[in-house]
Amino acid sequence: MTLIKSISGIRGTIGGKTGDNLTPVDAVKFASAYGTWLKNYSGKDKLTVVIGRDARISGPMIHNLVVNTLTGLGIDVIDLGLSTTPTVEVAVPLEKADGGIILTASHNPKQWNALKLLNEKGEFLSGAEGAKILDIAESEAFDFADVDSLGTVTANDAYMDIHIDEVLQLPLVDVEAVKKANFKVVVDGVNSSGGIIIPKLLEQMGVEVVKLYCEPDGHFPHNPEPLKEHLGDICELVVKEKAHFGIVVDPDVDRLAFISDNGEMFGEEYTLVAVADYVLSKTPGNTVSNMSSSRALRDITQKHGGTYEASAVGEVNVVELMKKNNAIIGGEGNGGIIYPELHYGRDALVGVALFLTYLAEQGMTVSKLRASYPQYYMSKNKIELTPQIDVDAILAAMAGKYKNEDISTIDGVKIDFAEEWAHLRKSNTEPIIRIYTEAKSQDKADALAVRIIDEIKQVAGI
Repeated sequence: MTLIKSISGIRGTIGGKTGDNLTPVDAVKFASAYGTWLKNYSGKDKLTVVIGRDARISGPMIHNLVVNTLTGLGIDVIDLGLSTTPTVEVAVPLEKADGGIILTASHNPKQWNALKLLNEKGEFLSGAEGAKILDIAESEAFDFADVDSLGTVTANDAYMDIHIDEVLQLPLVDVEAVKKANFKVVVDGVNSSGGIIIPKLLEQMGVEVVKLYCEPDGHFPHNPEPLKEHLGDICELVVKEKAHFGIVVDPDVDRLAFISDNGEMFGEEYTLVAVADYVLSKTPGNTVSNMSSSRALRDITQKHGGTYEASAVGEVNVVELMKKNNAIIGGEGNGGIIYPELHYGRDALVGVALFLTYLAEQGMTVSKLRASYPQYYMSKNKIELTPQIDVDAILAAMAGKYKNEDISTIDGVKIDFAEEWAHLRKSNTEPIIRIYTEAKSQDKADALAVRIIDEIKQVAGI
């Protein structure tokens, strides 16, 4: 059990000892640190923060702790209740709020929860800002409000509908074309917020919805990370229902994966590729994804005359490079679509609406669309860490071993070979080393991964 403090926020498992896990004391401590930082950052006397949570079991407990801590600091709270990460990101600027907190551990299993922190733009904080919050938490430099200056709580459960409306109003979303296509889609909402908002979006676009695990009770029916090995049920149901495709989201609805009409994975790496293909065909420009994402986005971007660049892993890093390069679209290969036309955050709703429009326009099956893209295959692996393992020394050794290849150390170590690559990095969200490889066949990607993992284990002595 562990507590992880990073640019992705404060994330940990529920229960156990204070400081080692995400206990009630830790939730109050880090909410206090965020509220204190926000007061200093904004320079304002009266602040407003938007709060939303996913459906995980610990959500109501953590939610109550965080809301009451902020009001204890004299901060007003707009409480969205059950919500999604992109919905909170959309709500912050619409409410002219000073910040936001999403209570979700994203793709982590049910024993985890987290505080994901936003600025006044509804965007994740920078590493430097996050470091200041950690310093405040460590020193416990909090100054709570007196009884006459306590904050207020205003409930607003309309924002999932508002978010849907914002998506449907995007110029590249063609609701009428989608309605005419008469799509039938299976949705796996992993019994969280996506089970509410994704079917609602689809129904407003005239799509027939078959629901699977859409009861938002927080009892995840499978590992909530939308990977092939977790998604057998929806793959079978898509074929059984003769659906056009399937949609899978993670508990906070910022990751998006598709199942093709033949019951095969579309590949979450290709979620961004397909949506970018559509967007770039209408509005040519540049793209950005992270270093662990497929080369296929680079190929599609170049096809449309744009420039592609890769950032360090982490949504805040992708967004920073997107702004620098004036990217039209970007995101992460884990199925995260960032479309600045609406907001700078990963948003499964935007991805779904744009994908449906593209599919209606193309008039082809999802499996044929997938086959039309450059064929790359990834292997995603991880090695569990113990406190005794010196990750930096391992990465340095691997960089030295492959010094004659094209090496990047912007984020861990990425080794680019002529027709394949390997990326090794310490996760921001779990106590693991991630090892991603990509090649032009699955066998080659898997073989490269096995080789790299063996070499890491030799260096680490494990």
